[in-house]
Amino acid sequence: MVIIMPIDYLEIFRNFPPQLATFLIAMIPIAELRVSIPLALGAYKMSIWSSYLYSVAGNIVPVFFILYFIDPVSKFLMKHFDIFNKFFTWLFNHTRVKFEGKYAKYGALALVIFVAIPLPITGAWTGALASFLFQIPRKLGAVLVSLGVMIAGIVVTLAYYGVFNSIKILF
Repeated sequence: MVIIMPIDYLEIFRNFPPQLATFLIAMIPIAELRVSIPLALGAYKMSIWSSYLYSVAGNIVPVFFILYFIDPVSKFLMKHFDIFNKFFTWLFNHTRVKFEGKYAKYGALALVIFVAIPLPITGAWTGALASFLFQIPRKLGAVLVSLGVMIAGIVVTLAYYGVFNSIKILF
């Protein structure tokens, strides 16, 4: 399988051990598990379990920083810098719009599902931000986002191996 990506993560992390590269790539917004698992399995030839564990662990780490620091950091930056005021206003509004209807309908389960669907802008970073915006208690938010990340890791791994294509053939 050839992996084509707009950012050459293999080049950026070429001097890193595969496990550390996988862990760090999973921490990157947008890339997250959608990039780290296929690279770990395809380019680094890591086992399924190693690629899953390093990717999930790396994707969960930023969640704690976001949940515990987004409020004071965003307030400080918005107060002192107009560009950050515009950015965070846009980001918070965008996240609310993306998540609000789902949260009203499904409650906390919506956060797990939102994070578990491995599409751009629906991963751990956005899930942690949504948790903050909807004032879900930090510990519960961390658990819900982490559960979503674990499910997303399974989905991405299965997708990498073409399991979903096999299912379509059956129907």
